[in-house]
Amino acid sequence: MQLKTLNGDVAKIAARGEGHARALSDVLVRDTSVAYAFIAPAFFLLLFLVAYPFVLSVWFSLSDARIGETGDFVGLDNFRRLLTSAIFLQTLQNSIVFTAVALGAKTVFGMTLALLLFRIGRFKRLIRGAVLLPFIVPTALSTLVWWWMFEPLYSVVNWTLKSLHLVNRDIPWLPDPYLAMFTVILVNTWRGLPFFAITLLAGLVAIPKELYEAAESDGAGPIGRFCHVTVPLLKPVLAVVILFSTIFTLADFNIVYVLTKGGPMNMTHLFATYSFVLGLQGGQIGQGAAVSLFLFPILLLVVFVQLRMVRRATTYE
Repeated sequence: MQLKTLNGDVAKIAARGEGHARALSDVLVRDTSVAYAFIAPAFFLLLFLVAYPFVLSVWFSLSDARIGETGDFVGLDNFRRLLTSAIFLQTLQNSIVFTAVALGAKTVFGMTLALLLFRIGRFKRLIRGAVLLPFIVPTALSTLVWWWMFEPLYSVVNWTLKSLHLVNRDIPWLPDPYLAMFTVILVNTWRGLPFFAITLLAGLVAIPKELYEAAESDGAGPIGRFCHVTVPLLKPVLAVVILFSTIFTLADFNIVYVLTKGGPMNMTHLFATYSFVLGLQGGQIGQGAAVSLFLFPILLLVVFVQLRMVRRATTYE
């Protein structure tokens, strides 16, 4: 009798707990005020940290505001001046070249590194964690190390090349305009490579092994399996990674500013660095805001094209 009573009490408590859980679940699902309460912090963060600065920058770009002066409305005059500025046109060209070359290098080397990480059997967790280090270390700190390596006077790279008798004189990595662009692309590729590799590795792990076995039984070699199994199934992941990397690369500031500050001869200026120099250092807030907003329609176009690619990639025949 005591055992039956105890079991009955336990059953009542369990039923009561299930009832409370069900009631709480109903409140969370049906009560819209609870939903608004959860959304509110993110909404206010977006409002004050994204929407308000964006609207303010739009106003600045349409005015002749300077540091300490509100400025008057001038319409699209700032944008017209930019299109006739040789420095801005050079910045536009630099941004396109920088983004295209860095993105291509990160795609190729990121895919290669992901395939290598996928094949590793021993110490794979340790190695995968080590690969993430360039992406984890603060950008300014790691770029400062790269600057020390390529700095003309005490360049470790030049010392190594001369010690190996590969060159006879110092190479002006940062003073030379074209080598400076090569250097900033190299550092950006080094920093963005882990993002590509780890994300593509996640996509590789999700591909069923049966597909590779079926392709191999049909006579497909390693290249055939890569082209007809790996690449088609990785297209959605690759499209999203390229989308985010394009945005990050176009908006890069730290690497270029620490290494070259946009020089020499404005040959490494990007939108972010030129906007900073023009708006904050030069005091022309309106012009600087116009430079930064000139990037906005370009990013919208990139996002539109990439999202169409993602939709196509996710539609399997």
